[in-house]
Amino acid sequence: MIVRAVIIDDERKNVDNISALLSTYCPQVEVVGAALDAPSGRQMILQMQPQLVFLDIQMPGESGFDMLRSLERYNFEVIFVTAYDKYGIQAVKFAAVDYLLKPVNIAELQLAVDKVIARLQYKNQNLQLENLIQLLQQQHHKEEHRIALPVLKETRFVYTREIIRCEASNNYSRFFLTDGEVLLVSRPIFEYEEILKDYGFVRCHQSHLVNKKFIKSWVKDNGQFLLLLDGIQVPISRNKKDLLAKVLRSNS
Repeated sequence: MIVRAVIIDDERKNVDNISALLSTYCPQVEVVGAALDAPSGRQMILQMQPQLVFLDIQMPGESGFDMLRSLERYNFEVIFVTAYDKYGIQAVKFAAVDYLLKPVNIAELQLAVDKVIARLQYKNQNLQLENLIQLLQQQHHKEEHRIALPVLKETRFVYTREIIRCEASNNYSRFFLTDGEVLLVSRPIFEYEEILKDYGFVRCHQSHLVNKKFIKSWVKDNGQFLLLLDGIQVPISRNKKDLLAKVLRSNS
């Protein structure tokens, strides 16, 4: 599991030190941003949406605690980093995963990161279970069903109604969403054909699975293809024509 992290510390040398230690001893942590004060840190969190924040407590002007209090959501884990032991108890009360004293001890850093990964994996398992329960409870409300898509660094839960199409890419599958986002999933397309066939999706080609809600027309010139609402042309295999015609006639 790769964890996206942000470092917030008012001293550049501390930022560089933590970043170097993580790179060497905690390769499962990817530093995606850093900030040298609380206002910049707040903006960095909102922009990068990290899973983990290494946060200095004592910073000029606005402390790390002040910055946290100003946020509306806490959808990330925190490891406090401080040179003052007296802040340790306060950090624990603030529900930190852990806190590290400067200079950072490598073993303590690795232990703190391991705790974060365990908590994130637990949260992800809970999301998967929650999605399963919702599916079982809402069998007749397919528009509200979500599919779990394991991408590189997380598992995304996407409503089936938001998927325009799926395209095979070797042993991977690319999901094209209504907001323009493309998700690369490390599973073959045939697995998703079975999952999505009851949600109005049709396999029109060996490499293409399409949500029929987004089909504008079936063009029978130049080899035949589906024209989607977003202007994309999807080819139709000869051996898929009968199945495609049957699905498009269906109201399911």
